[in-house]
Order: sequence, then structure tokens, then C-alpha cells
Amino acid sequence: MTIQKRSLKVEKLARIYDDEIAPVWGSRFGKMLLRNLRVPERGQVLDISCGTGWPTVEILRRMGDGTRLIAIDASSAMLDVARKKVQALGPLGKKGVFFRTESPLPRLSFADDVYDLVVCNLGLEEMPSIDTALLDFARVCKVGGEVRCTLPLADTFQEFYDIYREVLVKHDKHEALDRLDAHLARYPTVDQLHGWMKAAGLAGGVEIDEFSLLFKSSREFFFAPVIEYGPLPAWKTIAGNGQELQDVFWYIKEAIDAYFGGRAFEVTIKAGCVIGTKRDPRAEESDEIVTGRVELLDDALAPPPLPAPPRQVAAGSVRTNELEIVEIEELEGPHSLGPFDDEPLDAFVEGKERPAHLSRGGGRSWDATDPDDDGGA
Repeated sequence: MTIQKRSLKVEKLARIYDDEIAPVWGSRFGKMLLRNLRVPERGQVLDISCGTGWPTVEILRRMGDGTRLIAIDASSAMLDVARKKVQALGPLGKKGVFFRTESPLPRLSFADDVYDLVVCNLGLEEMPSIDTALLDFARVCKVGGEVRCTLPLADTFQEFYDIYREVLVKHDKHEALDRLDAHLARYPTVDQLHGWMKAAGLAGGVEIDEFSLLFKSSREFFFAPVIEYGPLPAWKTIAGNGQELQDVFWYIKEAIDAYFGGRAFEVTIKAGCVIGTKRDPRAEESDEIVTGRVELLDDALAPPPLPAPPRQVAAGSVRTNELEIVEIEELEGPHSLGPFDDEPLDAFVEGKERPAHLSRGGGRSWDATDPDDDGGA
């Protein structure tokens, strides 16, 4: 893919993020980051991978006149959206906030011991090495300052990964299984995060929360922007390429629809928020793991409500007290089902028939009631 094509798709992500992804993903993690957050009255704040500017704007609301906020993101298109949000605040938006188009990779460009508060909402999961990133975040934080980062934890999307693994085992896709295991290792456990915090000189712990996303079918699962612009490209890479990729996703589609036909396909999200204070290396080490479900922000601290999601993303609606699934509304034009690659998935192309070769040699359709099938999701 050319740089121009990738740029166009990043620009599209910037346009749809607040309406179609933030309500079911980014805002859920962002509320964890903001919970009981104390913004220094006078000091420096760094927001890493700020995206379209939330929770950046909420941090700005809590800042005093003596505080300066630097917000960076690798996407200028995302920053343009964030700037417009700040401008819409009027006089409040004239506080000391500065946006910079900058990637945190391979390391932050800032000097050591500069910031009183370092935050990153969902940026850690995009880093090649989470432990190395935490070291760098702690490096630019002052002794006594705080680092807060959110990310999905181990067992996120577990219902989908169980099906994916079953498909790969059933069809002897050994190399793909190895790639799946490597991918799953990218989701850290609380214990791993605690160890990385200690290595970075951060005293504190990890708050955890859990929520669900609901989808009417496999098609709506893969077409939901939170999936299409999130983990889907990595899932396709695991499967392989060419016909092998297509075959695996035919099997996955059939398995999801067989196991969950007539009811919602529900996937669990395990959300984590790293909260650590930078220790004085000369002080005695003292660490504590904080675990448990995180309550939503008090109404007085909650950010302004985000716009209601359009109908086409309600299939990724968040489960609260009631089950809510709304029909998905197709967008115009073909879907690649992967924003950073051009290979569509045949299983979801309208009118595409199941390849005949999948019916040979154990490649039959999935049947959740078939006694020869190995269990279910």
C-alpha cells in the first residue's frame, strides 16, 4: 500500500472516530484514566497519542492557569479534530495547551524529568514493546509525578479468540497457531504490568474494569469500526495471505454464525489503567497492586456526553444494564474489512459463494449441533 492510501485511511479514521469508535471503546478507557485524576495546579502535563482530543479536553477543563499541556499524536488528521474541540471551548481553550504532530516512537523527544503528569489513553497497545514504552514515559516524568496509561488486558476478545483457535486447530493451521499465540502475548496480565512498572521506577498499581460488546452476527462484528480499525488487520495477518487467509475467515464466519445464530455474539473487554508515581531511586521501594472493578466517574466529573452513535455502529454497542443491539446500516461502497490493507474478505462479499474446495477433506460448513464438531465457543 502506498503512503498516500494509508494517509487517506488514517484521515477517514479521524473523521469517524468520535462518532463510531469512541462511544464503545475510547471513552470507556478514558473514563478509567480520568477517575480521581489530580491535575497539578502549576506544572507540565504530557498527553501521549492524544488522538481526537478526549480525554485531552477533560484534562484541560481541570487545569489551572499555571499548568501547561502538551498533546502529541502521530496523525495530523487526528490532531486537527482535537484542535477544533479546544477552539470550541472559547476562553477555556486559550489555556496553555499545545498540539504537536509527533510519534512517541522510537522514544519521546522530551528531556528527562520534565512532566508532573504523563497520560496515554490506549496508546500503549500500539507500541512495539509496552515495557519499553513505560520506561520512556517514566523517564520524562518528574520524581513524584504520575504516569497513567490505559490498555486492553489479557482475555480481551477471548470469545473470538477461542473460536479462532478452534478453527486453526481443526484445520491443522500450525503456523497460524504460532502467530495467534504471539499475538495473544501482546495482551499483558496485571502481574506483567506490575513488574514493568517496578522496572520503570513507578510505584502504584493497575485498576481493572470489564465490559462487553454485542454484535448481531459475524458480519456485523467484522464490519464494526471498532474491529475494522482496531484488531482486524492483525487477525488477518495471523491467518496468512491469499487463499489461506480467505479460507480461515470462511471458517470463522461459519463458526460464529453457527454457535451464536439467533442471539448476540458477545465479546468481553478487560480494560486496565496503569497508575504509577515516579519514585525517587534513593527512596525505599514500596509497591502495591490495586485491582477490582472500576466505577464510572461521578456525574460532576464526567465529560460532556459524546454524540449518539449512528445506527451503523450500534452493533458494537456497549452492554450496560440492558441488552441493546440495533440494526447495522451499510455504508456506501465496497468494504476492504481492513483499513490498512486492500484485500477484502470473500466470506463477507455480498453474493460470494463458499469455495467448493472447502467442502473437501474436512472443510465442510460448521454446524454447532454436529456431534463430530469439537465443542463450541
